[in-house]
Amino acid sequence: MGVTCDDAVLIEKGKKTGEPYVVTVNCPDKTGLGCDICYTILEFGLYITRGDVSTDGIWCYIVLYVVPHSISQHVRWMNLKERLLSICPPAIPLFYLDQSTQRASPSPVYLLKFCSLDRKGLLHDVTEVVDELDHTIQRVKVTTTPDGSVLDLFFIKDNLELLHTKQRQDELCERLYTVLGERCISCELQLAGSQYDNLQCISSLSPVTDELFRFTPSENESCSHALSSNIKELKMASVKTDNSLSPVHTLLQINCVDHKGLLYDIMRTLKDYNIQIAYGRFLPVNKGWRELDLFIQHKDGKKIVDPENQEAICSRLKLELLHPLRVVITNRGPDTELLVANPTELSGRGRPRVFYDVTFALKSLGICVFLAEIGRHSAADHEWEVYRFLLDENCSLQLLSMVVRNQIVDKVRRTLMGC
Repeated sequence: MGVTCDDAVLIEKGKKTGEPYVVTVNCPDKTGLGCDICYTILEFGLYITRGDVSTDGIWCYIVLYVVPHSISQHVRWMNLKERLLSICPPAIPLFYLDQSTQRASPSPVYLLKFCSLDRKGLLHDVTEVVDELDHTIQRVKVTTTPDGSVLDLFFIKDNLELLHTKQRQDELCERLYTVLGERCISCELQLAGSQYDNLQCISSLSPVTDELFRFTPSENESCSHALSSNIKELKMASVKTDNSLSPVHTLLQINCVDHKGLLYDIMRTLKDYNIQIAYGRFLPVNKGWRELDLFIQHKDGKKIVDPENQEAICSRLKLELLHPLRVVITNRGPDTELLVANPTELSGRGRPRVFYDVTFALKSLGICVFLAEIGRHSAADHEWEVYRFLLDENCSLQLLSMVVRNQIVDKVRRTLMGC
């Protein structure tokens, strides 16, 4: 964790009921800091209503107005502050710090293995417990046995970095026993070993899913519909650059349909291109649309003047705004398979809360999951995080019906996009 003072992050409650919380970050700057902040806010289930960011390349000042995505959601505001403090660069130059501070080791991955009797919503209820206790799910392997029991393998990281303690381990297992009741047969927690490495890659995917991993917009309207239901409206998004207004910065103007994690999608794309934001304004939503004005420059402090570079950045942003998440449902032998995919950051980090949202959508539809896994897949010269679910046929919905399948895809997509 970087050495910072508590004043680097300030979270203030709105003055009136229903008003957004104000998150202020005032710390040294680094490329990708805005992306890391937006990732954390999205991970905590928060929606950014508006915001401002400014930096001189050395110090940055960010103000974001946030509200929970769900009215019933309990937000751990103190945990959020600690997480934001941990990603802020140290205010003290590193050569003044103890050497051990500079070489912070990555958080270990733990294997949560439990067995229970199956029921509707089980997978989401477990996911909710893991999320509420501030753990991050890295990989999942869920299987249902013929006798109706479920064996779940959750590979998790503790954001509080206390999972090595007996108290923290007991807290997680006891919470699962409370939620699952008598259906919980066993619960074990241990450091992950070779099992984690073996689950890095997703198992073989159906050929019909090729459309999931396109990195160019499809001209085929029926294929594009599989990625976004309101494809025509999304294609109206505007991304432009202008070098006439500033001698040292390029103005990036974005006008697009709003969705959950919009600011994160923009920030992660700019981070992948090593683009810094000198000043930016994120305006409130207007009839479902968002406007952003960002003054940007290369990491070396130069404007984006090369036409090919400008076109590459604008085209990539348009694609990310069009298809930040891809959802498809298909046959896998006799089973019905739901696939969700999103591109990872160049750092290898995936999108937060995807598994949480998908399992919530399936629970609300009354659909049980026979098998689930999270893994990586390489396609189109990019790495993707893929969520694979085999759906249980024993539900009130006719999973072979195209109408029902479209309803499932639409529900999952809307939950992921916050529609």
